[in-house]
Amino acid sequence: MLPEIDDKFAELKQKYGADSLNRVEAMMYAKPSERDPLQEDAKWVMPGLSDGGWLDKNQFEGLKPVVAALESNSAKIKHEVLDMMNNQPDKMQQYDHYIVSNNEWQAYYLVKDGEPTADTGEVPTTRGILNNELKDWICPLLEMHFSVLAPGVTIPPHCDLWNFSINLHLAIDIPNEKPSDCGIKVAGETRGWTEGECLLFDYSYQHEAWNKSDKTRVCLLMDVWHPDLTLVEREALTFFITEIRKYM
Repeated sequence: MLPEIDDKFAELKQKYGADSLNRVEAMMYAKPSERDPLQEDAKWVMPGLSDGGWLDKNQFEGLKPVVAALESNSAKIKHEVLDMMNNQPDKMQQYDHYIVSNNEWQAYYLVKDGEPTADTGEVPTTRGILNNELKDWICPLLEMHFSVLAPGVTIPPHCDLWNFSINLHLAIDIPNEKPSDCGIKVAGETRGWTEGECLLFDYSYQHEAWNKSDKTRVCLLMDVWHPDLTLVEREALTFFITEIRKYM
């Protein structure tokens, strides 16, 4: 491992205890054969977290206020983002996934590369939740954005990079709630979005999404820390991935 990472981990273990980073270090040296086959293409899988793709949005006490704030304000959030899309379409960007790049998959970012974007005045309700209920949950390695999927677009099956952050969706504008028309499959199980409600899943498991309707699909996507992580694990993982990225 890189000497900078070794030094940082030694510092954290001295401060928080010799066993405080056991799961992080187990992740670093684990063999792909030791994980679920549906996580085969993920880069890092930390033991002791999710046991399956779909998660119950209400199972984690720490995330309950986040889910409640998003769902109770969903009508305001929908009004603000649709107004922005209709009147300021230049605010939208092409969304470039590390596996998928598609001109018909667009995003409006509130957080990008771990940093809040400068101009989110068009969606004050969402920004307020980001600054309050979501403040300690957004993974600083990733992002939060409104995801707009055009009619007829399919996102092929893939695994994201790791399981220590997970994906929280708020359904904003769903053209048809039937999963056959507009849905998402995680670890082999298909679900549809219901407007104004959240979905939570571990995206290290293979997943795919589609919009076979004739209208756009809009969701708010948030990369949040897995609630079963400790604070020292969060700190170690942030440092670890940041250093790895520097050397890639």
